[in-house]
Amino acid sequence: MQRLLVSLLSLGALATAAHAQTPDAQPPATPTAQPDATPPAPTPQPPAAPVATAPAPNAAEAKAEAPPPSIQGKWTTTFYGFAEGDFMYDSTQGLNEAIGNGALPRPAFTAPGAAMPTPATYASQHSQFMTSARNSRIGFRFSAPTVNDIKVSGQIEADFVGNQPTPITEASLFGNATMRLRHANFKIETPFVDVLIGQYWQLFGWQPNTQSGSIQYQGLPGFLNQRSVQLRLGKTIKAGDVSVDIAVSASRPGHRAGGVPDGTAGLKLSYDKLKAFHIVGGAGSTLESAMIGVSAVGRRFSVNEFKATSVNPVERNGYGLAVNALIPVVPATKESRANAFTLLGEFITGGGIADYYTGLSGGVAQPALPNPMMTNPAPVYTPNVDNGLVIFKPDGTLHPVRWQSYGAGLQYFLPPAGKVGIVANYSHLTSENAHAFGTAARIFDKQDFIDGNLFFDITPAVRLGVDFVWINQTYVDGVEAKDYRGQLSGYLIF
Repeated sequence: MQRLLVSLLSLGALATAAHAQTPDAQPPATPTAQPDATPPAPTPQPPAAPVATAPAPNAAEAKAEAPPPSIQGKWTTTFYGFAEGDFMYDSTQGLNEAIGNGALPRPAFTAPGAAMPTPATYASQHSQFMTSARNSRIGFRFSAPTVNDIKVSGQIEADFVGNQPTPITEASLFGNATMRLRHANFKIETPFVDVLIGQYWQLFGWQPNTQSGSIQYQGLPGFLNQRSVQLRLGKTIKAGDVSVDIAVSASRPGHRAGGVPDGTAGLKLSYDKLKAFHIVGGAGSTLESAMIGVSAVGRRFSVNEFKATSVNPVERNGYGLAVNALIPVVPATKESRANAFTLLGEFITGGGIADYYTGLSGGVAQPALPNPMMTNPAPVYTPNVDNGLVIFKPDGTLHPVRWQSYGAGLQYFLPPAGKVGIVANYSHLTSENAHAFGTAARIFDKQDFIDGNLFFDITPAVRLGVDFVWINQTYVDGVEAKDYRGQLSGYLIF
């Protein structure tokens, strides 16, 4: 037993000596010997044991302790948003805070040849006053450390204009607002391609590059305004002061039964030497390069056939083309926006794209099913697509509702500091076939919108705005419905 114990202790001592003589897998940066590594006396050391030269463990340790990927910086988080209070007066009743593109109440009208006029709706003859804070907004931006030239960032943003149950009291609508998700996305930037995943502004129309400034809730009548979950691939190519952006995206379809996502492609040309300062929405401000962009979207509809009991789908395609521009007529700089004069514009045409605007249908609706046998109750058609995108005619053919719009915004910032801004917007919206999808007294196919704003930046964190709005809708039967709005808004921007 004593011999066995002595043998084990001897083997342990030899193994310890061998490990002490093994080179470190990551040697010190400087070759200078440390004092505690110097032998205390010149006594010669015994020869190394044969096991000390085994290379396999050292190779494994060297591989396990390889340098990690190159990492720069740390996570950063930015909290942002604004608190907003709005005071609104309308000459008619029925609108909520966002004017959008919903139908206005009809005034009195005498049809050609009619002996008596059609009476005006009650809402068209009476005014309303609202206060709201629902457009207030909170958000977070995130940035991860850069790893091997790969940058990752993200965003989560919400406001309080979420869906409310119906019916609902005004006290609950305005005083107990529901939170709504606006953005939830992340972006991966690499030397070769940039990838965006999540809910963000649509690529169609290069939103929000040319989004108008106004204290009115976005989207303004006749202007694009849509966010959607998407997968976007893109890249910015720079050549001196010129930048070219190329991007494609697959986003939430307007009609999920179509079976495929909406496909969008865009090309944008920017001139970085000319900078345009402009207000975005009511609380946002940005300095961006002069740009012109073109984009196109394609989508597919596969709708229940026009029968009480559908068996087969009816398929149609939707499409859209957009041209957008941001022009610094008088450029701004990082140091000053005084005397800056900016022009924004967009042109849109397409079919089956009403949902890219806010609340647009024009009043179109699916027709009633034929009932030649006069059965009671009458057969009912139940569509599986949102109203206003594609509509059946009574003969069973399916048609995209076509819309065309153009809009422009002017923004001028007074010297000496540019803290006072004058902003005006105009849009014109028409449809060439909406008249075919309902009665003339129910459908409007023309709309004009004028909006004038005066902004005051009291401090970098406090902004006040006043606004006057005129909107006019022309129904198919010639009736013109109007609303006038005056509004005062205040913002605490953080």
